[in-house]
Amino acid sequence: MERKSGFVTIIGRPNVGKSTLMNELIGQKIAITSNKPQTTRNRIRAVLSDKDRGQIVFLDTPGMHKAKNKLGEFMVSAIEQSMSDTDLILYLIEPSPKIGEIDTKILEKLSKQNVPVILVINKTDSIKRDEVLPVIDAFKDKMEFADVVPISAKNKDNLDVLLDSVFKLLPEGPMFYDEDTVTDQTERQIVAEMIREKALYVLSDEVPHGIAVAIDSMKDRKDKDITDIDATIICERDSHKGIIIGKKGQMLKRIGTDARYEIEHFLDRKVNLKLWVKVKKDWRDSDFLIKNFGYKKDEL
Repeated sequence: MERKSGFVTIIGRPNVGKSTLMNELIGQKIAITSNKPQTTRNRIRAVLSDKDRGQIVFLDTPGMHKAKNKLGEFMVSAIEQSMSDTDLILYLIEPSPKIGEIDTKILEKLSKQNVPVILVINKTDSIKRDEVLPVIDAFKDKMEFADVVPISAKNKDNLDVLLDSVFKLLPEGPMFYDEDTVTDQTERQIVAEMIREKALYVLSDEVPHGIAVAIDSMKDRKDKDITDIDATIICERDSHKGIIIGKKGQMLKRIGTDARYEIEHFLDRKVNLKLWVKVKKDWRDSDFLIKNFGYKKDEL
């Protein structure tokens, strides 16, 4: 049997479960998740290697949205670049036959692509089985899909069927990465995102969009199985800084405790995590700061 290989882009509007799906397909947490829109900001690659069938390089993308600042413009660029440089697209939707403005725009873009598109209906655990058909009918009226696969990423339902469909549609080709590679993200990038994820979970709605996390230092101790990490949470306003720190520092302590637990699991070693908070006013509209915090258009 010839091995297949290729790049597979996952797209959809915010909060449809793109990062959760990629993590479950890989069997490891690579992309952070939360119930806040636009949690994913960058294009994240995760690699699935199957010794019999081949290799899939998944590209997780930000949720499609209207850009309101330069960071938003970067995120839209990440989506469009991923759509133009791929072998297959997974278009993830929620199980509703109502097609909103953002999905209408996504469908317009997809209809212009010359690669196969699989319609993936996520969160099927939230509806009855016979409610899936009207969703399929509504979206199939808009364009022709290479396949339609209902799934529940959270419950891991039908993911094997989705993988079978992906391998079937990919071209024959060599492995792009060695079999041990799971992502192109560095440890520092993943650690920074883990800290941001924990902040997203506990902060009020007006704060998360305006935060970034910078790893100031990350060093393994020579004499002990411990990694020392210093990181800074950047926010846009003084009022946000107060919210992030919390009364008597309790909010920042909670973010640090939750993040340290996850980072230790990821690095498989003890972690000494120190967090600071700095204000960089309107950093999301600064080309210099956006690039400084790891959102680089030339690396898309």
